[in-house]
Amino acid sequence: MEARWRWVLLTAVAPVTWGSTYYVTREFLPADHPLWGSVLRALPAGLLLLAVTRLLPTGRWWWRSLVLGTLNLGAFFVLVYLAAQLLPSSLASTLMALSAAVMMLLAWPLLGERPTLLPLAGVVTGLVGVALMLLTGREQVDLVGVAASVVAMVSSSVGFILTKRWGSGVPVLALTSWQLVAAGVVLVPVALLVEGPFPTFTAPAWGAHAYLAVVGTAVAYAAWFTGLKHLPAGTVGLVGLLNPVVGVLLGTLVAREVLSVQQVVGIVLVLGGVLLGRVTPPRPRRSGADLEGAGAPVAVPSTAVPPSTSGG
Repeated sequence: MEARWRWVLLTAVAPVTWGSTYYVTREFLPADHPLWGSVLRALPAGLLLLAVTRLLPTGRWWWRSLVLGTLNLGAFFVLVYLAAQLLPSSLASTLMALSAAVMMLLAWPLLGERPTLLPLAGVVTGLVGVALMLLTGREQVDLVGVAASVVAMVSSSVGFILTKRWGSGVPVLALTSWQLVAAGVVLVPVALLVEGPFPTFTAPAWGAHAYLAVVGTAVAYAAWFTGLKHLPAGTVGLVGLLNPVVGVLLGTLVAREVLSVQQVVGIVLVLGGVLLGRVTPPRPRRSGADLEGAGAPVAVPSTAVPPSTSGG
């Protein structure tokens, strides 16, 4: 149990970091270059991790890297960039928090991880907390931004589930680097076609790009995919609810906003949802009669995550 909590804490590095990306994108990056901004977030981070691991994909991992890189990172980064520019950070992170429920539901048919009562209750509790924190109903909503957030959330949730399904036996840093490089390679020609030549950025924008690439991407995704490797997808999704909590806290520390009682209650509910989703019901004690057949072979369910191979 203690070891599992260590994986939870490591996984939490990702949403805690991602909670700052909306603010950084909105405040320091230009609104008219989401594609080039996404290239600068994905490609340098991928090349950095690739230099550390020095492992290239083999066999089927060439096309898998393209698929996962596009779903998890390429399309996701562009859509999140747009959402951060078109929506208040609170609303954008609220919509992304729904990925906890999506990941849990997708994990059932794709991974055979059937949700139990406590994780489902954790999702509901966490989402209620997010709503209390962030949904005030006083701001105009840009429907394009809402659509970008929802599509980004669904795309990344599918990609994360596929990463967990395919990624067994592959080093986490190598898997992360392949996806990031693939995302950058896919985005470069699209950026050239849609936005034209590489733009000129200000010094603060370059600093923001460096932060997003190294901390918000290389470090965060390495932690996130490590969590997917060692924890159920539903649990990882619940940990992701920390994203909007960090967004609110960042607003209070940087923008000197004052937390209302409603927001404090929301933060408590989100953290309670994460904790509730981590509670494991005690296993029933086995009787002596049950133990007599303990040496019999145990059938492995067909829904178990299949091992990954590097063959074609």
